[in-house]
Amino acid sequence: MTGTELLPIASGARSGRFLLRELAGHRAATLGAVVLGIVAAAATVVPVYVFGVLVDRVTEGAPASTIVGVVAVIVVAAVVGGVFTGLGAYTVALLGERILASLRERVVARALILPVERLDRAGRGDLLSRVGDDVAVMAKSLGEVVPQILAAVLLVAVSIAAMLGVDWRLGLAGMVAIPLYVMALRWYLPRSAPLYASERVAMGERAQALVSSMQGARTVRAYGVESEHLARIDAASAGARDIAVTVFRLFTRFGSRSNRAECVGLSVVLLAGFLLVRDGSVTVGETTAAALLFHRLFNPIGMLMYSFDDVQSAGASLARLVGVLDLPDERRAVTGREPDSGRIELVGIRHSYDGVHEVIHGLDLTVADGDTVALVGSTGAGKSTLAAIVAGSTEPTTGTVRIGGVPLTELAADRVRRHVAVVSQEVHVFAGPLIDDLRLAAPDASDDEVQAALDLVGAGWVADLPDGVHTVVGEGGLALTAARAQHVALARLVLADPAVAVLDEATAEAGSAGARDLEDAARAATRGRTTVVVAHRLTQAAAADRVVVLEHGRIVEQGSHDDLVQAGGRYHDLWSAWSESLADR
Repeated sequence: MTGTELLPIASGARSGRFLLRELAGHRAATLGAVVLGIVAAAATVVPVYVFGVLVDRVTEGAPASTIVGVVAVIVVAAVVGGVFTGLGAYTVALLGERILASLRERVVARALILPVERLDRAGRGDLLSRVGDDVAVMAKSLGEVVPQILAAVLLVAVSIAAMLGVDWRLGLAGMVAIPLYVMALRWYLPRSAPLYASERVAMGERAQALVSSMQGARTVRAYGVESEHLARIDAASAGARDIAVTVFRLFTRFGSRSNRAECVGLSVVLLAGFLLVRDGSVTVGETTAAALLFHRLFNPIGMLMYSFDDVQSAGASLARLVGVLDLPDERRAVTGREPDSGRIELVGIRHSYDGVHEVIHGLDLTVADGDTVALVGSTGAGKSTLAAIVAGSTEPTTGTVRIGGVPLTELAADRVRRHVAVVSQEVHVFAGPLIDDLRLAAPDASDDEVQAALDLVGAGWVADLPDGVHTVVGEGGLALTAARAQHVALARLVLADPAVAVLDEATAEAGSAGARDLEDAARAATRGRTTVVVAHRLTQAAAADRVVVLEHGRIVEQGSHDDLVQAGGRYHDLWSAWSESLADR
């Protein structure tokens, strides 16, 4: 994925330690699953052993009534085996789902506290493929493959023990196949493991290509670059497809080697049985039982061998999920201090996204409690970066940010949001009743408080909705326009009631008429709060207490709107261009 830095992937050893620790945390369920599996395997082996006894009894001329007892034993064993197999599969699946649910929740929790710039470097598709595709692969393996693997392992172990119990030489004859199976795995695993890891990465790249194109669909259509984005998606999909085909081709060759081991093993058991029967060391029934026991191993061993396809894929997915968990927790250490006002102080702020090129250069800025400061400047001047630093969304490379005399680095993330709220250009409306969306900022807000916040920001349109504030909005519900979504965001700001508000081009998507309404709403929502506005429209700057002009990450001018216009500097040029554009409309 060109230009991105994917989230880390854990090593196989690290993934194994994680899984063992999780199983140790569910010791009773793990032990219960093993015991149930052993009983089920033993019940499966009993009919084969009894059939060998029947062969000897018939050879000795036993009466036909002997068959009745044998059939009874087989029926009882079948019932016991079926019941315990079902209970074992259920226990393993339940254990697996509990572990997966815990893992998924921890991965999402860790992702939510990752720095925004870290996620941006990785790409949203990488994270989405992990909590989506990788979790789905894990769920399939834990629900279907792992119970079968456990049952197969226990059946193989019990069957080999039974063969050795019949006669140790017959047991050893059957074990001749083991080196051939091992050789097949030693050939397959080194070749398949990198392919499965590459397949999971390719799926992440495919998801990233699709997500980025869908998120920017309007821009893609506006510039007529649909074909380029489709070509990018096709290339990513083709890469994932080609790896999948290569994996399947490799797997079929692995299957032929497994069949070879089965053929050799059964041939050796029959040959050994023939020789031992001829010299009277074992009976025909014992040889029959040993041969049938080995033949019965074809399915479980084959399932074990072939399940490496799913195991490898699940292992790659587990490594990607554990890799997210292993990301360092970069949350701040908490000192317990609380801001005593909305005063903002930025001292010696420098910031670089790549560690090489600075976008903010040694900037100092102070905003008095209750004042509104507008950040203006050309594209790339550093306005949004500076706003993100004030909001605590981005931590500066060097320098100190204080709110009410307390450095942001000494506040926990939830406490930062208690004192500083952000309204950006991109507002997400969550699916569900509108009132629940508003209460994200204040879960305990009453209906009257919610309505008061809407009234304050001029969101009278809510009363016209089918169910008012209880109308279902977002995906699957009523779609809100950009202007209405911003009203929702500003109402959240009022409900959160922070000392500091950061508006990052919050009215940019609304259109001219809608923007004027939103500017009035923003002024109402931020009245009495210390406010930093990234001014997309210079009318916002004109209404601010102070205007700060940025260029190339440095403050080149600051002062009131009138003073800067009269000064004839950079802001004067920006204001003149803005005024002319309004006159031409």
